[in-house]
Amino acid sequence: MALQDVCKWQAPDTREASPHLPQAGGWALPQGWDPQTFLQIHGPRLAHGTTTLAFRFRHGVIAAADTRSSCGNYVACPASRKVIPVHRHLLGTTSGTSADCVTWYRVLRRELRLRELREGQLPSVAGAARLLSVMMSRYRGLDLCVATALCGWDRSGPALFYVYSDGTCLQGDIFSVGSGSPYAYGVLDGGYRYDMSTQEAYALARRAVAHATHRDAYSGGSVDLFHVRESGWEYVSHNDAWVLYSELRELPGLGPEQEREEEATPDRAGEGGGPSVAPAPGDSRMPTETL
Repeated sequence: MALQDVCKWQAPDTREASPHLPQAGGWALPQGWDPQTFLQIHGPRLAHGTTTLAFRFRHGVIAAADTRSSCGNYVACPASRKVIPVHRHLLGTTSGTSADCVTWYRVLRRELRLRELREGQLPSVAGAARLLSVMMSRYRGLDLCVATALCGWDRSGPALFYVYSDGTCLQGDIFSVGSGSPYAYGVLDGGYRYDMSTQEAYALARRAVAHATHRDAYSGGSVDLFHVRESGWEYVSHNDAWVLYSELRELPGLGPEQEREEEATPDRAGEGGGPSVAPAPGDSRMPTETL
């Protein structure tokens, strides 16, 4: 016996169009129609971290980063690229969600190219930073996670800006972003000078990232180092983070005894003697000349 005969049930005729709208709550909406609510309920809550830094000095802008991409307790990629070129005189460090960072840098590269075609010249670093902050601010509250330091050289000289996905746009001389940034800031604050030589800047950036990867579980892999000059950006070196940290520990003058002696020594900053940082040994790609 059929179910219709037992329950006296008849299937509704869906072939006929009804002039009436469904009652409130009767709409069949797909999951994700409200992105913010959908992400709060179903979005992954995975811890991720990184160590990126950038600082401006008299010979340009230095950008450095580790290469580990983490997803919770899982190392998703040990050799990711976290310093992304935009054009010949502009690049940026990336921290946050990898897919968001790569997507927005593609958008920024496209918009800057269109402006160059319309206006005949590329926007300044400040203009590029403001453009990126305005575009991302429209997606505030949708779980977008992009924190970047834009490093470039324009008509006004070397420039450095920090841009966050909520629309924050800051100009400065030193920025470090990511879970390893407190450790990197500790090294940068102790060795940064605007009038550093090129070799001292390279060594300071490597040392800051190497120490951060040693202390931060979400950072590691290798250390990528870039230098933005007036002639354009240059990929300086690629060092294994653990090997670099081991070599730095063996260098003279970096032990706790030497640090205590330096604390007891009177300040000689007025005499032109600043902290000197030795270059990392064993790096064949590091330029030997000092500007």
